[in-house]
Amino acid sequence: MKAVTVSPKYQVVIPKDVRESMGIVSGQKIQVLTYRNRIELIPLRHIKKLRGFLKGIDTDVRREKDRV
Repeated sequence: MKAVTVSPKYQVVIPKDVRESMGIVSGQKIQVLTYRNRIELIPLRHIKKLRGFLKGIDTDVRREKDRV
């Protein structure tokens, strides 16, 4: 688990290994959420970079016999 310090301007630095593993670059927007007493940072991706990210996902849906 990583720890960061909040600056007097309420800024934090995302550690380098976390930035690299998540592919975060300078100037990129990050969504900030609060959930059950915690803060979550979610990197926003450009819509063009999302193309094909679901490739290989299993799309089989098992249905009940009366729903076919």
